[in-house]
Amino acid sequence: MGKFRPLSRLWLGLLVVFTLAASGCATFKPRPIDEVRFRARAQTKSDGKVRVTVAVLSAEETKEVFDLDLYRKGIQPIWMEIENNYEERVWVPHVGLDPDYFAPLEVAYMHRYSFSEQANREMEQYFHDNAMRYIIDPGSVRSGFVFTHLQLGTKSFNVDLIWGDHQFTTFTFFIPVPGLRVDHREVDWQSLYSRNEFVSYDETGLREALENLPCCTTNEDSTKQGGPLNLVVIGSGQDVHHAFIRSGWDETETRNPASGSTTRTSSVYSGRYRHAATSPLYVFGRPQDVVFRKSRKTARERAQISLWLSPMTLEGKPVWIGQINREIRARSEAKRYRIEPDLDEARTYILQDLIYSQGLVKFGHVKGVGAATISAPRENLKGQAYFTDGYRVVLWVSSRPISFSEVGVVEWERPFER
Repeated sequence: MGKFRPLSRLWLGLLVVFTLAASGCATFKPRPIDEVRFRARAQTKSDGKVRVTVAVLSAEETKEVFDLDLYRKGIQPIWMEIENNYEERVWVPHVGLDPDYFAPLEVAYMHRYSFSEQANREMEQYFHDNAMRYIIDPGSVRSGFVFTHLQLGTKSFNVDLIWGDHQFTTFTFFIPVPGLRVDHREVDWQSLYSRNEFVSYDETGLREALENLPCCTTNEDSTKQGGPLNLVVIGSGQDVHHAFIRSGWDETETRNPASGSTTRTSSVYSGRYRHAATSPLYVFGRPQDVVFRKSRKTARERAQISLWLSPMTLEGKPVWIGQINREIRARSEAKRYRIEPDLDEARTYILQDLIYSQGLVKFGHVKGVGAATISAPRENLKGQAYFTDGYRVVLWVSSRPISFSEVGVVEWERPFER
């Protein structure tokens, strides 16, 4: 066979390029919205005059509705339907759902095809036609999608409605999103304690009971002592869940006890560490019931809360025992997180965080941890040093937003004065 001449090679290269382009010619074929069952999980709220229904699409549902993997770019669609029975127009500002939401054609542009302008035009038209509008006329119903930032586990957001002479209504939603196996959803809460194990206290009795709790977590067989139990939370399961989710804390996923692996959803769509399961710590002979985590942008630095439901109640409200710390990950992926040694700073952080996110009713401090100084620290189960003044912060939380001026103080101990 003779050698290819330069011109022949050029034509061969062009032929390959055009062949690949033709074979990869994109088509945009979203599935009809009515055939995708995301609305079966919709939640509805009403004030008697206006009805708001919302649903958050899972990763799989998003692919079906938009024929695109929006989750991979950190985009999560919320479907809304609003029925306006007022005699005036209602305005729906999308910033209530997400202050930095994506415009519909912005999402389309982020997913443009390289070799099919026809598909791009169809996609842009589809996003434009199915976007939620800002204005709902009197006596009308309007539905559509708002494109928000991705939030796995439970998605929390507000739907704000404005009408008339600056009249304002807000509906707050907490929507479980399919795809992430969240740790606390796997707990059999009814089996943790029998009815006769629960002990009810008043505030005086609770203070004494909290001071007499073990100071720290342990390993599984209780032969080694871990970090201090420096956090107490008082509130129903819903109060606790809503207070932390509204404040921007992430839920964590369930670890597979056989393999130690975590779910694919977290690693693919929301970073490896933001929702990843945590190592077990033990109180009451069992690992933590729920973990909340708040990560910085890289998820290498994070605050983490572990909570256990206790057999104590205060005026009918469950009492949760827990631990909060800050963690910093080393540059090497092989190395573990290490804690910020000053655990009292983390304890003060959660107090501030819940006050500013309007999730706190009142707070106080009790003894019970035992002091350790910076010059004579203690160690957790990983051999990492920490120090503390020895107090626990006690937080009464609420599902209902509580303004800064309403937050009360229980005059037990005063660590801030030391």
